[in-house]
This record gives sequence, structure tokens and C-alpha cells, in this order.
Amino acid sequence: MKGNLHYRYLALLSGLGLLLSLAGCGNDNDYKQVSFSQENVTRDPRTLVRGEGELQMAVAAMISPQETFSKYQALLNYLGGQIGRDIRMVQRKTYGEVNQLLKEGKLDLAFVCSGPYANARKSSGFEAIVTPVVRGEPFYKAYLIVNKDSGIGKLEELKGKRFAFTDPDSNTGALVPKYWLAQMGERPESFFSKIVYTSSHDNSIMAVARSLVDGATVDSHVWDYFSARNPVHAARTVVIRESMPFGSPPIVAATHLDDATKSRIREALLHMHTEETGRTILNALLIDKFVPTEAAWYAPIENLGDEIQAQRGAAP
Repeated sequence: MKGNLHYRYLALLSGLGLLLSLAGCGNDNDYKQVSFSQENVTRDPRTLVRGEGELQMAVAAMISPQETFSKYQALLNYLGGQIGRDIRMVQRKTYGEVNQLLKEGKLDLAFVCSGPYANARKSSGFEAIVTPVVRGEPFYKAYLIVNKDSGIGKLEELKGKRFAFTDPDSNTGALVPKYWLAQMGERPESFFSKIVYTSSHDNSIMAVARSLVDGATVDSHVWDYFSARNPVHAARTVVIRESMPFGSPPIVAATHLDDATKSRIREALLHMHTEETGRTILNALLIDKFVPTEAAWYAPIENLGDEIQAQRGAAP
């Protein structure tokens, strides 16, 4: 068993935000969150004054703030036009912050990661209204990626290497690799030499591409998106393992939102692919369409945590 890990921070450099560098290390027992040096495109619902009839919608940091804003603002503008309400984007660095704001009634809508949805939907004050269909399915996977020139071909070969998680509450970016390690009788803190949290899947892809870490697990939708639309970093990585399928990250509505508004939002999203402008926006996001969410799609995520604990408890 190794001693305390040296955890490193990833700092996002200024400019286009495409360069990652490893900064200083420490001896803390707790994982450290990434620190961003660039200014995030973030709106604070605790200080914003809502316009009349305005809704506030968070987009969880599955991709970095600048990428999120540029890719999702058109969707919010479209949805607002369809329901006759202004929708303002809110961003946070962690999934936990988004969940907390929903629970406190400070957000109306959110595009959340599947992990927080599956594990916190009963306690965080929200309900799923639609799930995106990508490449014909409402599912996604975790991809284990390494640098294409690393020569690493399986998880076991990452022992003693540097590894990137995305967010502590992420399914594909944290829970799945912990589950895989538990199946091997291992824990991240003893298996890897160094661990970082990058706060988004595209940051993890960049870190692996630049050999700042040796491996990472990422959302398959995000890796596939960047591989197709902006492959500068994804092309320098290779997928060496895929997880089982899980329900894709859904759009959720806060429970305080009235039923009539939720119904209008749901219907607008469900029919978005049938209208030319909506279809263009969806195509830009590599989304085929939205469909009603089914809870059964997320049951495997709920089970992963229990299985991790069971396997750790059974370990000698």
C-alpha cells in the first residue's frame, strides 16, 4: 500500500484554453479540485436579478465553460423562443454545485451528468424531462483513453501512472473507473501514482493528448464529438476500453417549476428535431433528437456505488 498521493492541480492557461500544464503538488489525503486561471463564463443565480418571466438553466461542466457556452447557447435561445420565455445560462465548475442550486430552488432547468441524476434525483429537487438520443440511442459509455503513442493497451498497465478524473460526482469520469478498479481489488489512491480532477471531459482529453497524465475516463459523447468536429486533441488519444451503456445525461426541471411550464418545455424539446432551425442546432451538438426519460436507463449507475462497496468489503 502506498503512502499519501501527491495530487497535482491542472491549471487552464489563458488564450484559447487549449493548453494544460501540471502545477505544484501536495500531501493531502483528499482529492484536489482543478483550479482555473482563466475567467469562467459563469452566472451566479444568487446575485442575478431575474427578468420578468426569465428562467435560469445550468449546463453542468461536462465540457469546459467556453466550449459549453458556445455549443449550448443556441439551444437555450431556441427553447426560450419556443416557450416565450427568456432563458439565461448558468455555469458551475462542479456537478455538486448545480445539484445544490436545484435543491435550493435557484435554478429552473439543468443539463446534468447522468451520475448526479441517478444518485441524487430523489433528494435534489429535480425531475428528468427529456434525454438526448445520439447516434440512434439514448445511451452513452465511459471511454478509457490513453495517449496513442504510450503503448498502453489495458487498465492494468496504468498501475503506477498518472490518471485524470473529471468530477467527483461524474459517472463516466469517476464512478466507472473506480468500479473497474474495485473489480481488480484495487483503489485509485493506491493504484495510480498521481490523480487530478480536470472538471470537464474535454480537459481530460487534452491532458491525455499532451501526456500530462497517462490515462483518463471520459464521456463517450464528448470524445466522439471532439473526434468528429475538433479532433486536434482526440486524435492524439486512443480508446482502450468501453463501459456498459448508461442513460445519457438528461435535461432536468426543478420541482418548483409549475407543471404547465414543464409541459411546454418538454414538448418543445421533443419536437425540436422536426423543425429546421431546431434540427440545425441539434446537428451541431451531434444530437439526433430528445425523447422522454426512462428511469430504468439509469439503474446501472445507481448500482455501481453499491457494487464498489461490496467488492471493497470482500477484499482481504
